[in-house]
Amino acid sequence: MQIRELSIPDAYEVTPKQFGDERGVFLEWYRFDRLAEVVGHPLSLAQANVSVSRRGVVRGIHFADVPPSQAKYVTALRGAVLDFVVDIRVGSPTFGKWDAVRLDDVDRRAVYIAEGLGHCFVALTDDATVSYLVSAPFDASREHGVDPLDPDVGLVFPAEAGELVLSRKDADAPSLEEAAASGLLPTWEATRAFYDTLNEGN
Repeated sequence: MQIRELSIPDAYEVTPKQFGDERGVFLEWYRFDRLAEVVGHPLSLAQANVSVSRRGVVRGIHFADVPPSQAKYVTALRGAVLDFVVDIRVGSPTFGKWDAVRLDDVDRRAVYIAEGLGHCFVALTDDATVSYLVSAPFDASREHGVDPLDPDVGLVFPAEAGELVLSRKDADAPSLEEAAASGLLPTWEATRAFYDTLNEGN
């Protein structure tokens, strides 16, 4: 398993080693100890989610209040998505920037997204099946979004995705500037302090 930090601090790409033979393929897609070595603490698993999306579906940009927010470990079990990590932490050196990883059923990569970061993906195939391990249960009152088509964020959706399809909630989400002005976004200082409490508890 190879773990590489993305250009957004506190987000990591995980590439598993696959073992194939005439029966098929075996791999470890999640190892709490290997992830904890780079993150500084184990991922506390509180909920597991699966979404199935047709080609062109965009989900996000989603985030939750810090604390406790919701760290995510994401992989594609079937098909392919382009997974985006967006730094929405006000005061971060990479605020407003993003990075992306293709998650598919060929390389079987995963992405770890720390608390306080924005998450979005676009389905590149029909029946794109995405699995999320998350650190806190879903709480609608603490969940928020930023418009994934905000030109100031500038997510680049590949032609492979075709026509984009957004939920009404995501289409109506505020821009990054509007979310920041309203005090909706987490701050760099608050997330660093929260990460420190998690690391101290390790």
